[in-house]
Amino acid sequence: MATVDARPIIAAGGEPFDTIMAAVTSLAPDEELVVLAPFEPVPLEGVLSSQGFSYTVTDLGGGDWQVTFRRAP
Repeated sequence: MATVDARPIIAAGGEPFDTIMAAVTSLAPDEELVVLAPFEPVPLEGVLSSQGFSYTVTDLGGGDWQVTFRRAP
């Protein structure tokens, strides 16, 4: 499993999209990607869905979200 914590990138005023997409590129075929964010990353969910990923979303509380992406079978 690979994890990208986008929260510090966003807190510093950055854009985590390139970091997340680099992690997607390096995933093994059956490996999951976990993204931690300070909001539900709906646009990212759309992008990765269009690339064949399914996902589950968990509200961690306190404004934090975890989205686990996996390649659809």
